[in-house]
Amino acid sequence: MIGGIRVSLLDELLNFYYSMGFAAITWQQAVMLCLSCVLMYLALKKGFEPLLLVPIAFGMLLANLPVTGLMAGPVYEIATDPVTGEHVHQMKQAGGVLYYMYQGVKLGIYPPLIFFGVGAMTDFGPLIANPRSILLGAAAQLGIFTTFIGAILLNLVPGLSFTLQEAGSIGIIGGADGPTAIYLTAKLAPHLLGPIAVAAYSYMALVPLIQPPIMKALTTPEERAIVMEQLRPVSKIEKIVFPILCTLVVSIILPSAAALIGLLMFGNLLREAVDLQSVLNRLSKTAQNELMNIVVIFLGVAVGATANGEIFLRAQTLAIIALGLAAFSMGTAGGVIFGKIMCKMSGGKVNPLIGSAGVSAVPMAARVSQKVGQEANPSNYLLMHAMGPNVAGVIGSAVAAGVLLAMLG
Repeated sequence: MIGGIRVSLLDELLNFYYSMGFAAITWQQAVMLCLSCVLMYLALKKGFEPLLLVPIAFGMLLANLPVTGLMAGPVYEIATDPVTGEHVHQMKQAGGVLYYMYQGVKLGIYPPLIFFGVGAMTDFGPLIANPRSILLGAAAQLGIFTTFIGAILLNLVPGLSFTLQEAGSIGIIGGADGPTAIYLTAKLAPHLLGPIAVAAYSYMALVPLIQPPIMKALTTPEERAIVMEQLRPVSKIEKIVFPILCTLVVSIILPSAAALIGLLMFGNLLREAVDLQSVLNRLSKTAQNELMNIVVIFLGVAVGATANGEIFLRAQTLAIIALGLAAFSMGTAGGVIFGKIMCKMSGGKVNPLIGSAGVSAVPMAARVSQKVGQEANPSNYLLMHAMGPNVAGVIGSAVAAGVLLAMLG
């Protein structure tokens, strides 16, 4: 009797142990859990864009917890309809909460909404005041197309193979624009959405770590210390007309970019129209705050949740991460080099550092330009000058995505 109780108790303890995550955890999950903790440390302790990195890192942590099923899809079974007698698909088990949050990424819902919030939060005045900034934003897209070619050339390496659509999705990481990367990848190479989304958002968050060494390597202390002239005032009419005109021109030329550009400009129009119709302040504030915060939380957690250890720790995924870093670095270098060209052509009136802000990470890249400039000259104030290329970079990456989608989609 006592022996039977002991055996039964032992069985119950073993069953309890096997139901715990300790018994099911894999080494890949353990690596990703450690990586998520490192990312949270960088966000919380070092201040590397915590608004982005904390949701991504915690989503990564949740997705790699064993046995939880948080990213599991719904389970269906074939049943007979009692009324019609037909065979129908009936949900046997609902999916995990992260699975449903991820649908906003998969279906391309979150990226345009993020652009809507970015438009409502961003002053396009520096770009309108200095239209030459568009050239710096365009130059910073160099990383997108060079990495597109690089991904194709990697087909020569045994064990690696990327289609044109996959190469285009990898290249867009160079724009340092997470929403655009997600939007394009969901249409061209949805099976790569996880690693590309994580790479794009991680590099956006790590802008303060990646960009400064490249900026300092390509410029002299004298160039970094250049003080630029104050920008001209921009009229309210210009600020109202710009988003409308930009939407019309870009959407007619590149219909595939209409969703991103359209909502970016709509958000900016609400911001600028508040002075004309104060009632619009409610919409503008909602886009800037409540809506933006909610979408950032959902998008960040969903992007982090795609970093499943079994899928993430593969040669192809690691190649994507490396190519993404190369793309972002080349985009930064392209902007700085073109900034140096503009500096020479203007007789030393343009600080080349603002070229690095041509990548689309708003406003992180502009803040990095400001920080590096002030290190060389404490009285220097480059932030508003850098916002011009920064805004141009957002538009440029959306246009680049439209071009790739039109060519490869």
